[in-house]
Amino acid sequence: MFQLGKTILSEEILEQDFVCNLSACKGACCVDGEAGAPLEDRETQILIDIYQDVKPFLREEGRAAIEAQGAFVKGEDGEWETPLVDGSECAYVVFSENGTAKCGIEEAYNNGVIGWKKPVSCHLYPVRVKEYTQLTAVNYHKWEICDPACHLGASLKVPIYKFVKDALIRKFGKAWYGELEEVAKAHAKQ
Repeated sequence: MFQLGKTILSEEILEQDFVCNLSACKGACCVDGEAGAPLEDRETQILIDIYQDVKPFLREEGRAAIEAQGAFVKGEDGEWETPLVDGSECAYVVFSENGTAKCGIEEAYNNGVIGWKKPVSCHLYPVRVKEYTQLTAVNYHKWEICDPACHLGASLKVPIYKFVKDALIRKFGKAWYGELEEVAKAHAKQ
């Protein structure tokens, strides 16, 4: 672990290689699991505000889940998260012709309909962020469904912090990311 400003980061962020391999996993992180995507407090209102614009991009099952449960729900851990369809996939998930899970919110964003890409937790994955009173923990979430991503990342020599660069900048800012790059260079020399 190392500290960068008011964040504590796992060294795995620097050491573990990772590049999403959607052809292998088919977006399983959006479908498997027991909870929806974690949401920041401010993102809950965004989901309410954009729903009508995102709605045409969603599957019927996703729309039904959102309309029954709300644009977001409180998870078992007391934190906000996206609702699920029948306790399985995220309500905002859509599927490509080959069955790959994609984000309906991101589809709306890519089509220029909304200006918000998707929840930052999704953008950051496989990085998970946990806010504490004084510090923010930034950790690698290891999940066997992402083994193909680890293999692809290793073959391309892309560490996690580089793979999620845009998301880390979105969450923490360019200056913070610049400091992270300096830490990574020093860490690599050790």
